[in-house]
Amino acid sequence: MASRSALHPQWAHTSPQKLAIRWIKMDKNGQIIEREKGLARKLSQRQLTMIGLGGAIGTGLFMGSGIAIGYAGPGVLLSYLIAATIALIMMYSLSEMAVAHPTAGSFGTYAELYLSEWLGFIVRYTYWAAQSIAIGGEAVAIGVYMTFWFPGVPVWMWTASFGAAIIHANTRSVSSFGSLEYWLSAIKVMAICIFITAGLALIFGIGHAAVGFGNYTADRGFLPHGFAGVWMGVLMAIFSFYGIEIIAVTAGETQDPKIAVPRALRTMIVRLVLFYGLSLAIMLAIVPWAEAGAKGVTQSPFVKVFAYYGFPYAAAAMNFVLITAALSSMNANLYLCARMLFSLARGNFAPAAFGQLNRQGAPVRATLVSSVGVLIAVLTSMFSSSAYHYMFGVALGGGILVWLIILASHLSFRRHWARNDLGTLSFRAPWLPWPQYLGIFLLTAILVTMGFDREFWNVGIISVTVWVMVLGSAYCLRNVLRSLRPKS
Repeated sequence: MASRSALHPQWAHTSPQKLAIRWIKMDKNGQIIEREKGLARKLSQRQLTMIGLGGAIGTGLFMGSGIAIGYAGPGVLLSYLIAATIALIMMYSLSEMAVAHPTAGSFGTYAELYLSEWLGFIVRYTYWAAQSIAIGGEAVAIGVYMTFWFPGVPVWMWTASFGAAIIHANTRSVSSFGSLEYWLSAIKVMAICIFITAGLALIFGIGHAAVGFGNYTADRGFLPHGFAGVWMGVLMAIFSFYGIEIIAVTAGETQDPKIAVPRALRTMIVRLVLFYGLSLAIMLAIVPWAEAGAKGVTQSPFVKVFAYYGFPYAAAAMNFVLITAALSSMNANLYLCARMLFSLARGNFAPAAFGQLNRQGAPVRATLVSSVGVLIAVLTSMFSSSAYHYMFGVALGGGILVWLIILASHLSFRRHWARNDLGTLSFRAPWLPWPQYLGIFLLTAILVTMGFDREFWNVGIISVTVWVMVLGSAYCLRNVLRSLRPKS
């Protein structure tokens, strides 16, 4: 691993304390942030808030919740509570750094600044790859949703068609992306509100007999598979929150990140708790968990709620919302991928062509390359009915590694900031460092658990291990080749 002194020989005889100050000043003077200039700051506060929701409310909730319920039964509420706690710890850490350093490279740049260049390299490529795979997973989910209306059409055809549409949308300007994502997110947020209202009416008997909460304990109690089932449910639940990092990444294209990022974070916390908590609680009360939950995904449990009580048109409408939700997540995730690859290119970690922008300030080439997950999704859905499971398993493994590095970066960031008396942060994560230590412990435990699962989650830990080994070798080879170049 190359040290900062090795990367910058003029600092070789500088004390660690002064080196830290100079490193941070280099960032403050814009020498690292400057390399990522050119992206248009056209995202409004309103768009950023809705985009944050759009990145988190997708197939992880609408379809993945069925897998989580299959593991944990009604205890899935605890699974999502644990996952939400981890996600909020990570987001507070990331938001603090994003307000201090708004840049498209986001946590990749922070890892490079406060941990090492090697970890900055690892985290950006890992996130790019994981999100690319997640995009493919969303595309597969859309294909599955479409079988509700067209059971005879192969899933891969829908996967390819909708994937192409989202790729086209992301090659336009960032303002176009923001507007599209705003309305896609608004549709699913409104749909969840309607779902919650209708569900509460069913539970408390407004206009008909009350359903009540008997399903919570009717089939082997609240924890039918014990705490082990709850913990396995966390694996799917944590993926549901994968994508909320978009708030920090969009800081580089937001009009006023010091105000917009904290406000979007606080708004998102309240809405996610309401949407995830209430919608899952209502679903479990209306439909027996054994019917709502299934490890083999063929239909969303949200559709099952309406179909269970004989509302076929409502079920069809909900299926449309699910497709919209998946499109929204695909759109947001492709945006994230393109910005990570753009950041890598501007840092000389990827071909320079991926760091080029079009006239509207959008990284078109980075977007096209980042859509590789759609191609993988088409191929896997043609040959395997478990494509959804395996693709999310791979994406989850990479996502957890990224979150671990974000928390480690934040701890180092705060130590540097305090040690060198760099002033008061305008936004601070509370109770540091204990929440970060808790988050690191829980994320590590999830990675270990994934390694013992023999269905599809173990593919995540296997792929991450191989991926880090490959990236480490590539990084070392890159440095060797650079050292052999003749100095001009």
